Amino acid sequence: MATLPMQFLDNPPPFLFFTGKGGVGKTSLACAHAVALADQGKRVLLVSTDPASNVGQVFGIEIGNHITAVNAVQGLSALEIDPQAAAQLYRDKIVGPVRGVLPDAVVRSIEEQLSGACTTEIAAFDEFTALLTDPALLDCYDHIVFDTAPTGHTIRLLQLPGAWDDFLQEGKGDASCLGPLAGLEKQRARYHAAVEALADPQRTRLILVARAQRATLREAARTHEELAEIGLTQQYLVINGILPQQEAAHDPLAAAVYKREQQALAEMPAALQALPTDRVRLKPFNLVGLDALRHLLTEEDAFLPASAAAPTLETIHAPALSTLIDDIAANGHGLIMLMGKGGVGKTTLAAAVAVALAERGFPVHLTTSDPAAHLAETLDGTLEHLTVSRIDPLLESARYRQHVLDTKGKNLDAPGRALLEEDLRSPCTEEIAVFQAFSRAIREAGKKFVVMDTAPTGHTLLLLDATGAYHREVARQMTDPHLHFTTPMMQLQDSAQTKVLLVTLAETTPVLEAANLQADLRRAGIEPWAWIINNSLVAAQPQSRLLRQRAANELAQIDLVATQHAQRTALVPLLAEEPIGVVRLLALTRTPTDAAHPEQISTLKGSSL
Repeated sequence: MATLPMQFLDNPPPFLFFTGKGGVGKTSLACAHAVALADQGKRVLLVSTDPASNVGQVFGIEIGNHITAVNAVQGLSALEIDPQAAAQLYRDKIVGPVRGVLPDAVVRSIEEQLSGACTTEIAAFDEFTALLTDPALLDCYDHIVFDTAPTGHTIRLLQLPGAWDDFLQEGKGDASCLGPLAGLEKQRARYHAAVEALADPQRTRLILVARAQRATLREAARTHEELAEIGLTQQYLVINGILPQQEAAHDPLAAAVYKREQQALAEMPAALQALPTDRVRLKPFNLVGLDALRHLLTEEDAFLPASAAAPTLETIHAPALSTLIDDIAANGHGLIMLMGKGGVGKTTLAAAVAVALAERGFPVHLTTSDPAAHLAETLDGTLEHLTVSRIDPLLESARYRQHVLDTKGKNLDAPGRALLEEDLRSPCTEEIAVFQAFSRAIREAGKKFVVMDTAPTGHTLLLLDATGAYHREVARQMTDPHLHFTTPMMQLQDSAQTKVLLVTLAETTPVLEAANLQADLRRAGIEPWAWIINNSLVAAQPQSRLLRQRAANELAQIDLVATQHAQRTALVPLLAEEPIGVVRLLALTRTPTDAAHPEQISTLKGSSL
């Protein structure tokens, strides 16, 4: 089994980073690349820095926050950096020495300062930099392959070395949500070394991963430019999951998908066209397990022999998105939050839900806090009763800084104002600003529908962590037990006011990640109201053998969602035409039909494979 010649595999440097929008296949490609290097006799460490890590699930073993040998592949080890565990270790490192020394009230205050999302990110990054700068580790491995987080998180993660190096160099900031700077000050030299390693093309290669879709290619172009600006110039592009031309010959759905992909490739942003580029074809199998990973970078479809018959069709009923919208509309108002891993279609489905509610005459505010969202591109039109906004982290940060300068900084002298400005350049400022904007949107839900397209899984968890910290702070400061108050977290926990819709795909990894998110939400006292399985091939009834086999692979995951994870479900088919504009978004909510309608859809059951 020969691996295809791939430019991103040629003469790799010690550090390799796979990055891209969520759902494009970074984990699969990083794992396949690590296996390929190990098969060549290299000593390889595979690392995940994604808050929604699933490397262990891909290999079918337990990995966790320690280096673990992948016994099935000689020379390969793996490590998952758990952001929450790293944050707890960071808190213990800061708080431990002062516990029992300082008054309890002061210790609680420090712990509260260290409970925000910014601390979680910095703590995980603290471990990330250690891998780049540990000489002993580099002696043990020829290559360290990083499976990084979805694009928005990756940008911030990789910008942190420079941002914190500048911030610490200034030495004047008061990082209020990080607590004492001493925990970072000691690491200044290591952060500087990490910056140098990232920017050194002899040591670091960045592999941008995209799909043959306009939105993900534009996102990849933005990522390319942003990372190039901070010195990461050794970049390669991999376009993953391209449908082979022969599959489009006798299937209108496959033909539409193929045409859409080829048009997107032809119109690829100029910034990407100059990059060394590889293309990986769509496979009929789920990329879980060693055999699947070894076949990813080959032309072989070992799991779909040419002589195999296509799966047969049987008819079943499936609930439609319109069913969920009927129940949502009965309340007349409320907060609707769509959550899930990046790349599962939250932006499109949020727009579809908002448009369907607005069409029924309800006032609707559709907003997004996703740094990688393309809401304006999805909702190509206007509709009565519908308003659209976006929580832009950069814009909200600028507004927040200006507000603080105009209020707290109003009467300061020049040195005092300069000190405040330095403090507002802290990487924590964005977290505070975005949370305030999020809170403003929540307040509207008492009189209208507010539909929020939240960020990919990792960001969602960080956003909710910020909400929880605010809730605890309000509760802690309330001294009058008779005084009533409502925090955003309380509203999120109230199922009468808030409905959380988890969005997933009928694939192993997205379902696993949605289940993990559901568990995290439940720990925060938030119960997901329904699951939406998006872009389903089962519901679309493809004729292509490859797509039909992938559809057959969906059945187990659809059953798992319906029987073990979700109180309510809806199945949304992959459409031949992209759901852009009001008309197509409305069509998205109405198909497939549910048991309340006489129509039926077909599903795949059984296979001669």
